[in-house]
Amino acid sequence: MIKTLVVTALLVSSVSYSSALAQSATDPDVAACKSTGLLALQEKSPDITDLVIDLESVALSAADTKVEDVPVKAVVLGEAYIARKGQTGKPDRFVCLLGEKGKVLLTFFTAK
Repeated sequence: MIKTLVVTALLVSSVSYSSALAQSATDPDVAACKSTGLLALQEKSPDITDLVIDLESVALSAADTKVEDVPVKAVVLGEAYIARKGQTGKPDRFVCLLGEKGKVLLTFFTAK
């Protein structure tokens, strides 16, 4: 019984720790995804003025995988509000893949 409690406490604390990292507005992975995502969106639609990441929806996961021969070190998932001329609509879901040294490899947005 004590073993189960200890294992459960460790699991809960590790989940809380990773969630807390993603909740920070200054998290470098989230900031990198926001800035490159905004630039990519503005290339397609110049009327886009901002990208607001919903930090409560963000899940940041460390990764140790590859896409072909490109290392993927982190995955950021969440919701973001795309502002056009200062007005935001419904949130879009996004996926952001980060490689070595925090380089953004892919940012993908989709309507719910």
